[in-house]
Amino acid sequence: MNKEKFIKEFFEGTSMDAYLYFGAHVMKSKTVFRTYAPNASGVNIFGDFNGWIEEPMVRDEHGIWQYESGKAKEGHLYKYVIYGQNGYRMEHADPYAFGAELRPGSASRITDPTKYKFNDEKWMKERTDCLDKPLSIYEMHAGAFRRNPKDEENGWYNYRELAPLVIDHAKKTGFDHIEVMPLCEYPFDGSWGYQLTGFFAPTCRYGSPEDLKFFVDECHKAGIGVIMDFVPVHFAVDDFALKNYDSTPLYEYYPQGQGSMWGTCLFNHARAEVSSFLMSCAEYWLKEYHFDGLRTDAVSLLIYNGGDKDKGENGAGMHFIRTLNTLIKKKHPSVMLFAEDSSAWEGGVTGKPEEGGLGFDYKWNMGWMYDGLYYMSLSPQQRISEYHKLTFSMWYFYNERFILSLSHDEVVGGRGTILGKIPGSEEERFAQLRAYYTYMLMHPGKKLQFMGNEVGELTEWNEGREVEFELLERPLNKGLYDLICELNSLYAGNKAFYSGEYEPGQFEWLHCEQDGRALYVMKRNDASGSFAAVLNFGDAASEGFEIRAVKAQKEDDEKSPEGNTEEKKAGSGKSRKKQNRIKEENWKLILDTGWKKFGGNIDKKNETHKTKAGILSINIGAFEAKIYKIE
Repeated sequence: MNKEKFIKEFFEGTSMDAYLYFGAHVMKSKTVFRTYAPNASGVNIFGDFNGWIEEPMVRDEHGIWQYESGKAKEGHLYKYVIYGQNGYRMEHADPYAFGAELRPGSASRITDPTKYKFNDEKWMKERTDCLDKPLSIYEMHAGAFRRNPKDEENGWYNYRELAPLVIDHAKKTGFDHIEVMPLCEYPFDGSWGYQLTGFFAPTCRYGSPEDLKFFVDECHKAGIGVIMDFVPVHFAVDDFALKNYDSTPLYEYYPQGQGSMWGTCLFNHARAEVSSFLMSCAEYWLKEYHFDGLRTDAVSLLIYNGGDKDKGENGAGMHFIRTLNTLIKKKHPSVMLFAEDSSAWEGGVTGKPEEGGLGFDYKWNMGWMYDGLYYMSLSPQQRISEYHKLTFSMWYFYNERFILSLSHDEVVGGRGTILGKIPGSEEERFAQLRAYYTYMLMHPGKKLQFMGNEVGELTEWNEGREVEFELLERPLNKGLYDLICELNSLYAGNKAFYSGEYEPGQFEWLHCEQDGRALYVMKRNDASGSFAAVLNFGDAASEGFEIRAVKAQKEDDEKSPEGNTEEKKAGSGKSRKKQNRIKEENWKLILDTGWKKFGGNIDKKNETHKTKAGILSINIGAFEAKIYKIE
């Protein structure tokens, strides 16, 4: 590493490789430790290698403290002891440590992150940002997807043990990417990894760094991408971590004397050293672990101070994320960048940074989620007056590249499950959910489902239990699961559901009129084949529902674009005669959520409708959705 170049970039806030300098680095004959603590009056180190007796580190002119030891070996635990203002003494974990001990321990572990050799060259060479490909994401918590009966204390599987379980489920259900909730080290299980202390250390709950790399490698070899949640906005308040690291708020700031809405410390993105720390963190997970994307948490706090529009824009936060996204895409063009953003900021979250945007590839469509789940929580009668809750999202859809997300946030915090939000008897609730998932397929935008949504869970999620796969023994739950598999298969196998979806014209409403019914007709267009869905969110069947499927188009009588040559010579000056022509269509039923295989009571049968004068008539049952292939 060119130290002079690194120091310059580090203090400019543009370093992407600070982890190669800071932290504990194992060499042939020694281990070198470095930490940045410019306001400390002294920094000592102790650990397994010296009997936990404090030894001094040496400070350079930049506030970087260094220590070398021939006794410190891989696997040893260590801490920094930092002295500072007003008698300050605190034992800190290494901010750049590549490993950590399991909670409640807080020491860092000497780890060599370079030992594992990946075997995913083909995947890495061929992967893309999926803009013109299907993208169906399965969001999961690594410790709560499946519980390990052999681990009586915690119920955790090792990353290596988890890999075949996750891959098998993704393959069966048709999800092409996994999104794991944060895997950086964290002390409190109930934070699900969003209150971090070890930004470069994969949590040892599920194994070693090599084990995690094995997990990603195996997913790639199976054709499944892996996305990780990235948390560059805030960090845990634990004293052993980043808080008041050198006896001063080196990493954090406190607007109005307070932390974040979660009671955590907010990163001070105005400090160049903090930006370099976080940018290097992102690069570390992408380069060293081969993650295919980062889902950035709490982007609204990067856009607005405290996430509150009334407090004004967060200039430092936006500068940080623009710079980070620009550098990532320059180094890793095929990596996907997702924004979990609940704001309505109009500057372009997925817009180009050079044009004022933030540079993300995709933004979670929180409005679509809120409106849709609110609509589904209403009675069939109330849905009539709130009809356009399901159509409003298309008014702004083309403003960003949106992803449709039904994430963990929708099934925690007293919100219940997706199924539990829906009124009616058990059979009616499942029928409505099947129709809703069909609506999700037909709506433009990439897709994300949190684990458990596919089996129709009955109890709110928590990190202490696994997905309730035993529910698949029940016909209604198994039917919902089979529908998810079928929808994902349709999505992946037909370009109409993803190709060009962020351009107007690929999607259209064939019926979205507030006419006293909860009926909708959606169409996805593509030259390779188009599809339409008829959806009924009402509790009454509709017989002979007429759909204007084909619009009349004006065409010239004469096929030649030149018209009649003799007429032109005669100089008649008359325009050619036009006539309205309709190209009739055949609609072939390919999926009905009322079929018995999905938990309904309808026998599967062939059904084809032919338009007459561009209109067709369809019978649709209560809480039913039908998908047709247009021929």
